[in-house]
Amino acid sequence: MNVRLVQLDGKYPNLALMKLAHYHRANGDQVYLTRRIYPELFEPRYDLVYASAIFAFSTPALSACRKEWPQAIIGGTGTDSTVTVEQVIGRDHEYYDYSDYGKFRASMGFTQRGCRMAKSVICQRFCVVPKKEGHPRPLNTIEQIWRGEPWPKKLLLLDNDFFGNPPWRQRLQEIRDGKFRVCFSQGINTRLINQESAEALATIQYRNSGFSERKLYTAWDNIGDERIFFNGVERLDRAGIPPSQLMAYMLIGCDPEETWPRIWYRFRKMVECGIEPYPMVFKRNRADLLCFQRWAVRGLYRKVPWPEYKRATKTVESVNGWYAAYRS
Repeated sequence: MNVRLVQLDGKYPNLALMKLAHYHRANGDQVYLTRRIYPELFEPRYDLVYASAIFAFSTPALSACRKEWPQAIIGGTGTDSTVTVEQVIGRDHEYYDYSDYGKFRASMGFTQRGCRMAKSVICQRFCVVPKKEGHPRPLNTIEQIWRGEPWPKKLLLLDNDFFGNPPWRQRLQEIRDGKFRVCFSQGINTRLINQESAEALATIQYRNSGFSERKLYTAWDNIGDERIFFNGVERLDRAGIPPSQLMAYMLIGCDPEETWPRIWYRFRKMVECGIEPYPMVFKRNRADLLCFQRWAVRGLYRKVPWPEYKRATKTVESVNGWYAAYRS
């Protein structure tokens, strides 16, 4: 068979598509992976087409893909589809084909799926993990995730709740013994960190997504979690992981009671203690929030005052009042 795999978004290799590629090639099928929705000249006729989207902003691309490939099997967290790879090829196929991503040299995977916050009403409002994955369950060991020699010992873990996995101690021991550098790309839950897990984290080579510096990703999504969030930050600091090695995603535009002074409060609190804030806009139809996101994510807050950035980007005049709240 001729099989077409379409990756609609995401900068990293798509794990679901890599699993499908391995499965079909193992069965003798011809597989073509692309980021293009429309076929190029001389592409063959396809017996099967799969498409995957991770982010909700890919809705227009999904619509175009469905129109171009009406029989396509579409899945991913950025879609309304309930189809999973496991439903298509079975739960026992934990093999991945990296050959379509020749420049990517790290190894990707999950040591667990699910989340301890699966019953949280707040989390269910903006996170798809509780609905799609439920409670935590173990999945792979580090040996099963690493591609082996001659690939570098770099792991890009996709776990949504690494410490929610009951055998997390064994996984960290495997990381230490193997001298792996690890990026917890989906972040760790600082609100649930305890002294044992903080001290364990400090013993491994945690890195950012480029593996170029020591960095842990976490999140502070609403102002009501301030105390519990900073308790976790303090535990990490006592264990030897300073705030300067944290990047915190801050959800904005989701809480109906959220105000701009509250957004500025969270932002300023993190900047003052050395945490790198990364605003995440819940719905991308707010020009003001998107402008704030760009200013923060690009690190411009370190050198360009908000009023100057606002003027340069011709942002609406009322934004100036938000900056006044930030400075006060």
